[in-house]
Amino acid sequence: MVGIKHKAVIIDDEPLARRGIRARLKSYPDFVVVEDCEDGIAGIDAIQRHAPDLVFLDVQMPGLNGFEMLERLPKDCYPFVIFLTAYDQHALRAFEVQALDYLLKPIDAERFAEAIERARQQLKLHAADSIEGRLRGLLDEYSSTRKRKAYTERFMVRSGRRISFVQVEEIDWIEAAGDYACLHVGASRPLLRETLNSLETRLDPRKLVRIHRSTIVQVSRIKELHTLPNREFRVRLIDGTDLKVSRTYRDRLDRWLLGK
Repeated sequence: MVGIKHKAVIIDDEPLARRGIRARLKSYPDFVVVEDCEDGIAGIDAIQRHAPDLVFLDVQMPGLNGFEMLERLPKDCYPFVIFLTAYDQHALRAFEVQALDYLLKPIDAERFAEAIERARQQLKLHAADSIEGRLRGLLDEYSSTRKRKAYTERFMVRSGRRISFVQVEEIDWIEAAGDYACLHVGASRPLLRETLNSLETRLDPRKLVRIHRSTIVQVSRIKELHTLPNREFRVRLIDGTDLKVSRTYRDRLDRWLLGK
């Protein structure tokens, strides 16, 4: 018995990336590519003409980026979307919360399979209001993050009656210490009364990357990366400090590596 065919559209300004998605989809006969496009304008037209079930959409394209393209789609044309990205610090949380899935370039076969399986599950439910709600939430989040205040550039540190200031660029790495964060600044170890989860939201992810539940590192201080089993890394800083990159936070480092 012939299974249901789901229509897919690929929108990416890189020809190699479009060919790569086409090649991978050949292993999934229930998906058929009806068109691929090199920019957002052509993508809008393709979505309106084909009404695809699934769209592979690059975030960073000349002209209209992926989010701007979605904003121009009529509400009755919303498809499920899997985002393709090298790195986008503004959209990261929106991806994790709202998107059907996102794939980092270069695309990993295992992650691609996971994204396709997630798409299959959602297409079985096929709730149009769910698709619209998901994308509207994504676009609202994207809009709010663009207006977000600038990242923190310095911290005020108290020590008894003394107050000093630490410039973010001076920090080598940050270590969780209960409800405090220990700033490693050369030989100095000032403490902030703030958790790493809270601190991470105030730091520029292009400069400071969380690599472990208890560690944030200044990427300019990274000297070497050592591969370990189970997708883990060990980072060596220029001062000789060795820090573990856990699997949970490996993607954050990957995004920096791909987007720098």
